[in-house]
Amino acid sequence: MIETLKNAFRNKDIRKKIILTLLLLLLFRVGCYIPIPGLTMDTFSEAVSGNDFLSLMSGITGNALANGTLFALGIGPYINASIIMQLLTVGIPALERLSKQGEEGRKKITNITRLVTIILAIIQSVGIIVLFGQNEGAINTAYFFDSMWVAGIFMTIVYTAGSCLVMWIGERITEYGVGNGISMIIFIGILSTAGTTIVGKFETAFTDMPSNLNELWSILAFVVIAVVIFFAIVYVDLAERKIPVQYAKQVRGTKMYGGQSSVIPMKISGSGVMPLIFAYAIISFPSMIMSLVPAWSDELEWWTANFQNGTYGIWYILVLCVLIFAFSFFYAQIQFNPEDVSRNIQQNGGFIQGIRPGKPTAEYLSRINKRITLFGAIFLTLVAFVPSIAFSWAGDDLVNVFSTTGILIVVSVALEFDKQLQSQILMKNYKGFLK
Repeated sequence: MIETLKNAFRNKDIRKKIILTLLLLLLFRVGCYIPIPGLTMDTFSEAVSGNDFLSLMSGITGNALANGTLFALGIGPYINASIIMQLLTVGIPALERLSKQGEEGRKKITNITRLVTIILAIIQSVGIIVLFGQNEGAINTAYFFDSMWVAGIFMTIVYTAGSCLVMWIGERITEYGVGNGISMIIFIGILSTAGTTIVGKFETAFTDMPSNLNELWSILAFVVIAVVIFFAIVYVDLAERKIPVQYAKQVRGTKMYGGQSSVIPMKISGSGVMPLIFAYAIISFPSMIMSLVPAWSDELEWWTANFQNGTYGIWYILVLCVLIFAFSFFYAQIQFNPEDVSRNIQQNGGFIQGIRPGKPTAEYLSRINKRITLFGAIFLTLVAFVPSIAFSWAGDDLVNVFSTTGILIVVSVALEFDKQLQSQILMKNYKGFLK
């Protein structure tokens, strides 16, 4: 990674892209500190910390949601809209045809995704205002002529605009900067949250050194365990099953084609972090709904006691594991279609040694995909519990920083960023050679 960065900064064009990316990410971080008139930050933060899914989203936004700032929604609405469009593309033939129409079709799907993002941002803004408006003192209506309706409309407009601005920043990073802008925004949000928390811990430990020596050692032990967990996740994330494919020689006219061998790479964690995000969203959704209805206070108390992250009750563990496995297999079916891969191999004169082309190849690939998905689901389940258990002695704030989804996102984005830099360096070298 360090050598890749050195080589990237030696190239003028790539250096400009990196600097532009850093400036746009700085703009995002500035927006995470712009306060919204009428909100009480402390009350807002307490309400967010009491909900698993909102705590996760707050960590992704760099604590902007917990602070109730301009970018409180962050990139969340755009991510949800992208997921919805991916699922609808599989189920709706018209969208599936659009996705196969090349650049023009992708532009239309992008425009639809932007509209869905705005709609989801409005819905989430209203939900947050209604949810937090029930907490006394969370919203100060003195700024809005003592009218809750005016305050709600104003905050909905501001939060929706903030989400659209974050979406615009992410698209500009993708178009003019380095890599996937959406992933970079999530990455920098998690790192900023983690950095702020760890620095605060060290400041507290060094305030009264003799008495806080044990706390300092616990922080250092936390860092060492975090490095080990990161190394293990990187090792598994890079692991893949390579299926060899042999292409037969074909004579066309006076030329001979084929006769080469290739591989089909199948990653163990091909679905990435999406099954975890889906699982946490679903397991946290009932508590959000029940918190909006005062009559369901007893049900909300029971749900929180049994399904709150960190309690590790038997029902919480079972439901979360089932959801992770279900979404892992569901996402694997969307990402990898054995029939299409088998058809492409056969059309190009290829075959897998020992397997007949056509349906037997599709069945073989489907069987391998299910096995790999099973190990990937087990890996995600371990990641969902091991970090939180390993860091349980370090305090809730550190557990929230380096638990489950945050670790996977940081690792995935860092590896993706390194690959994109390497590919751009390689392209520049090829251009220089051709000149």
